[in-house]
Amino acid sequence: MTWWKNAVMYQIYPRSFQDSNGDGIGDIPGIISRLDYLQKLGVTGIWLSPVYDSPNDDNGYDISNYRKIHPDFGTMADMDRLIEEANKRNIKLVMDLVVNHTSDEHRWFEEALKDEENKYRDYYIWRDPVNGKEPNELVSMFGGSAWEFDEASGQYYLHLYSKKQPDLNWANREVRFAVYDMMNFWLDKGIGGFRMDVIDLIGKDPDKMITGNGPKLHEYLKEMHQETLKGRDVMTVGETWGVTPETAPLFASPDRKELSMVFQFEHLTLDEEPGTSKWDLLDLDFLKLKQVFKKWQTELPDKTWNSLFWNNHDTPRIVSRWGSDGKYRESSAKMFAILLHMMKGTPYIYQGEEIGMVNRPIKDISQAEDIESINLYHERIKKGYTHEDVIHSINAKGRDNARTPVQWDTTDNAGFTTGKPWLEVNTNYSIINVEDNLRQPDSVFYTYKKLIRLRKENKVVIYGEFTMLLENHPQLFAYERSYKGEVWIVVANFSDQPCQASLYKERTEFELILSSTDKETYDLNDLLLAPYEAFIVKKKE
Repeated sequence: MTWWKNAVMYQIYPRSFQDSNGDGIGDIPGIISRLDYLQKLGVTGIWLSPVYDSPNDDNGYDISNYRKIHPDFGTMADMDRLIEEANKRNIKLVMDLVVNHTSDEHRWFEEALKDEENKYRDYYIWRDPVNGKEPNELVSMFGGSAWEFDEASGQYYLHLYSKKQPDLNWANREVRFAVYDMMNFWLDKGIGGFRMDVIDLIGKDPDKMITGNGPKLHEYLKEMHQETLKGRDVMTVGETWGVTPETAPLFASPDRKELSMVFQFEHLTLDEEPGTSKWDLLDLDFLKLKQVFKKWQTELPDKTWNSLFWNNHDTPRIVSRWGSDGKYRESSAKMFAILLHMMKGTPYIYQGEEIGMVNRPIKDISQAEDIESINLYHERIKKGYTHEDVIHSINAKGRDNARTPVQWDTTDNAGFTTGKPWLEVNTNYSIINVEDNLRQPDSVFYTYKKLIRLRKENKVVIYGEFTMLLENHPQLFAYERSYKGEVWIVVANFSDQPCQASLYKERTEFELILSSTDKETYDLNDLLLAPYEAFIVKKKE
């Protein structure tokens, strides 16, 4: 069996995880100091957000040197030690691979700017003006045109993100093989693989206005596999925003030799108005959420692997988003954990999720750090939106929500740093922190720990068939997993109201596997669940 099929991954956003030297920025020695904690939790892999050298226009996703560690995070010697220490604890380190674009301060782009004959010019995508304006209507994900004018040459370059993140020209074979060489540099150090940032954009055809899933995407991914991944026991996961159960096998079917699995985001678009943006908010349609999960659990071919997640560094914290970050915070945090971790696929825990961390609202844009939120604020104010409306959207969906420092204990700055943190710590750290979770045997942390152990020890969790139960129930999310005669049932009250239901007409005996409460038994013929209560039972033979 491939190791990542029963793995549980843990995403570290290094800037906010643990600071070791008091400069207010999390770093690699800080991560090393917390590996025993992650081993206690039981995770078998770390997805590490970028630690490469970067001007930090987009918090490290604008890379100026792929083979150098940003001084804020430490040195290459620190990185080598992190890989070694993680491996000692049977934790694989998965690096973030950001190769749709570089920083405009990368040597390649600096050379490209010198003159049009420079070989690095063709490492990026340049076009002449059309009627004195941008080549076409392509827009940046961060707002405005995706084309930036270069006065010196009179041409535009493409940037699907910030203008300081010029897109690489994957049509140039030399670019591709420079990327593969860099990937092999890291793989040879003993890392466990790559999470591939916006990888579905590398096959773009900007002249035809095609960005995602371009005509040569899979040709490039096959070539990448052949030149870097073939013969190595590594995991790759692609960030693929537009993927569907029908197209996912193109990326993640083993016989295609491209990626191990995909990240798909369909469930995370359900609280935004269709055809608008994530900032245009809708209440969650719970029945649609169930249908999306059912679709991804049942329509993917068995051999195509999926990833499971509620949140990451780009999304708000799930407890605040769809749960309760007040009265039922712990209950809803446990419910989300139980619901997700018993599904088929590789689960990803985002740092702090395992203790039930929540969003940190702001009152003014001066409290925001993230370029996306800041740009949005100024754009929308210009368009006539009210301050209150825009701040409401940012508090709901802004990326800073996930990036506040991890809350370790009740000391100053939650034990994250002895200095001034780069981003303000959430003020609730005296109530929500790791130290307190480790002291309480019924904490959110120990729920995650038990779920991770269940996945490692039970094939039904990895391979079992998925059957949705009570599909149209307005509060209950319930499903069966079955494998070789073994049947587990997972039931969650996805609401802040008590819930009554009957799952089975006939009398059946069940053994309790795990509950979010202190209950010792459940009657599936006559259930009464508290707000956000969730449990797992096994059908007796």
